[in-house]
Amino acid sequence: MMAFFDLVSVRRKRATRQPRGGVVPSPKRRPIQDRYDALVAEMKRQHNVRVRKWRSGMSGAAWLIRYHDGSTSRLIEAPYPKGPMSAAVFLHEVGHHAIGLGRYKPRCLEEYHAWCWALQTMESFGITITDRVRKRMRESVRYAVAKAKRRGLKRLPAELLPFAE
Repeated sequence: MMAFFDLVSVRRKRATRQPRGGVVPSPKRRPIQDRYDALVAEMKRQHNVRVRKWRSGMSGAAWLIRYHDGSTSRLIEAPYPKGPMSAAVFLHEVGHHAIGLGRYKPRCLEEYHAWCWALQTMESFGITITDRVRKRMRESVRYAVAKAKRRGLKRLPAELLPFAE
């Protein structure tokens, strides 16, 4: 005699967990995605950056860990590039390490240079820089300048004068 479960096969789709820092597979693969995948691989290799987490939103973070033995780890969190905006945010976070994290003072100047580096890299990889990406850069730097002023910044660097309110 057969049991009920022998007659009915119930298959549950198990949630698959993506490896940290791995390539996120896309169910609908577009031709441009190959260029984004190559960009991610090249940036990780060239700048020795490790992706701690792929974020689902359009925000990011970059930091450096210094160990007791003198070694360092360059880490970022950013969205996986699937379009111009996510590519810009990803490259901006890589840009912090490329230009040298903490190299520019005040911090708002570092934000400006990280954005400039990101846009130049997008251009060199043939990724379209949309008006939304340019607006995101302006708003991000404008926010960083306002934050620095609130915290008592006395003298604004000349590059940042267009972003002062």
